[in-house]
Amino acid sequence: MSLSYIWSGFFLIGLVAALAQFFILGDTDIFKRIIDGTFDSAKSSVMDIALPLAGVMTLWLGIMNIGEKAGAINMLARLIAPFFSRIFPEVPKNHPATGHMVMNFSANLLGLDNAATPFGLKAMESLQTLNPSKDEPSNAQIMFLVLHTSGLTLIPVAIMAQRSIMGAADPADIFIPCMIATYVATVTGIIAVSIRQRINLINRVVLGWLGGMTAAIVGMMWYFTHFMTKAEIQGFSKVFSNLLLLLVIVGFIVGALVKKVNVYDAFIEGAKGGIQTSLTVIPYLVGMLVGISVIRNAGVFTYVVDGFTWLFMHLGVNTDFVPALPTALMKPLSGSGAKAMMIDTMGTYGPDSFVGRLACVFNGSADTTFYIVALYFGSVGIRKTRYAISCGLIADFAGVLAAIFVAYIFFH
Repeated sequence: MSLSYIWSGFFLIGLVAALAQFFILGDTDIFKRIIDGTFDSAKSSVMDIALPLAGVMTLWLGIMNIGEKAGAINMLARLIAPFFSRIFPEVPKNHPATGHMVMNFSANLLGLDNAATPFGLKAMESLQTLNPSKDEPSNAQIMFLVLHTSGLTLIPVAIMAQRSIMGAADPADIFIPCMIATYVATVTGIIAVSIRQRINLINRVVLGWLGGMTAAIVGMMWYFTHFMTKAEIQGFSKVFSNLLLLLVIVGFIVGALVKKVNVYDAFIEGAKGGIQTSLTVIPYLVGMLVGISVIRNAGVFTYVVDGFTWLFMHLGVNTDFVPALPTALMKPLSGSGAKAMMIDTMGTYGPDSFVGRLACVFNGSADTTFYIVALYFGSVGIRKTRYAISCGLIADFAGVLAAIFVAYIFFH
């Protein structure tokens, strides 16, 4: 699938929805809201995303270069090589991309979004060196992107913090449901891409790694819920995540010093690419986020939610979850938009309501598929997405279903 068709579709769907509201509902402000939204999205794409990203990228690409020269990235790559060699069969053994992907997944797991993005962009750049067709993604790039869009996060600190701000009696009560939903999305993403790429997952290494990770996650959740209070869970997460990040930086520097690497020169060498990477992704971000803004301001999500309500009512299905769907629908398109939907839902229904909690679980069950496609593929000049978006959306859908299921079990 080409980004050109997706982007054009956003505008066409938005136009149809806007015309329907104008002629049927007499909404004379609809066109102004859409145009104002395009300007706001274009501005925020640069001012709120690309420019802040430049600083973060400059820092972490410099740190990554130190880690490479210290040998830390290669060590991580060798450690996880048995598993990655099965799901990334086209990536050579001990290739730097493996280490970059490991760092990206580790940062995502700990909820360190600012660190995860530079690692991810560096991984995509490394994978692009192996890509024979530079205009479309390789199989390895698609697997990496889908795993990233599934949004596997161990502790959703940002969501718990927002619930605390909104006055939730127990801000961390969505911790286990978020963990279950995002893990289901991740496993589904691996399976979906493996089917398309004909990767055999039924082997001891893959089953051992997935089984081990499942056991580790379940064991950690059990320990947190039985031996720690909610406040202690949040405190542990903040301390552990940031301490680990600091240890990574210091470890890279110490390792480089031991190898007699000029650490500062290595940092500058890697950091030089930060600004260029941020400038490269600006057109892709502006285009995608403006397209998303059009369908959001045209009221497309309202029509979709109303349609789901009508459908489920006629099927005799409980519709208590439907008011939280805007968050789930927005999440693949915009992280900030999904956060705004989540906050609006908690403000409308209450942070401790079933709908308010479900909106939080939706927000923590996956990542922003279209944004990540635009950012990561755009950073290396890829314009054709093949089946990356469809597999990413399959993972997102699995996360949504899992979120609804666990929310009914935990909160309904």
